[in-house]
Amino acid sequence: MLYKKQPVKLKLFFFLFILFFININAQNYIFGKAISEDNAEIPDVTVINIRTDERVVTNRDGHFMISGRAGDELRFIKTGYERGNKKITGDNIGLPVNITLIRAATLIAEVEIKKGITGDLKADAKNLSPPRKVQKLKSDLGKYMAQRSDPRVLGARPGEFVQPVTKGVFSFGRIKNKWDDIDFMNYLQTALGDKFFEDLKIDKPQIEHFILYIFRTGFERKTILKYSYCSEADLNRFKNAVLNRISSYRTS
Repeated sequence: MLYKKQPVKLKLFFFLFILFFININAQNYIFGKAISEDNAEIPDVTVINIRTDERVVTNRDGHFMISGRAGDELRFIKTGYERGNKKITGDNIGLPVNITLIRAATLIAEVEIKKGITGDLKADAKNLSPPRKVQKLKSDLGKYMAQRSDPRVLGARPGEFVQPVTKGVFSFGRIKNKWDDIDFMNYLQTALGDKFFEDLKIDKPQIEHFILYIFRTGFERKTILKYSYCSEADLNRFKNAVLNRISSYRTS
């Protein structure tokens, strides 16, 4: 009778051992949430089980679920945040595994100051003053603008007859222009705007000097000055002249 009960006990012991082994090695699911320092949910955080290399991504509310067991380590990765790690223990295997990710520090590019203030007025004035070329352009432009138009410029040449123009009288000879270069230059600045020239890397103080440079290098404008009228075709012709001569201006 005792002999018959032994196989039953062995079978029961073996069955209990199998259940214990299965329970020990059973795979659980770990769940939790990723948040920021200000308690905001962080979506699209990559969660990695280091042991199994299984990877999941947090949803838009920052929640995740991944298979694992006690002893595993989870790693949390998100661009713009420092990497986080959580160790899974027997105490927290059934609890939510929440982690707070810290924003990564943003490095600001270093600005190198080549020349600082030395206290020497002569040296500091030389280092901090605008380039000589810019100073000369401003000086030349100031002198040009300060000059009054000479009536002889538009006057008749020696031996040239000019019929005075009066209302109701048909005139012969040379007729005085209604615009001069300054009038035309002011029109171009208004029509094109400063941004047109600044986009070409022409600083605002240099715009008038640059327009006069275009005039001096052969831009045809006789009809424009005569009738004080600039058509759309004339404006486009001036733009083309600017694009063609901007390089020579910078090297002059």
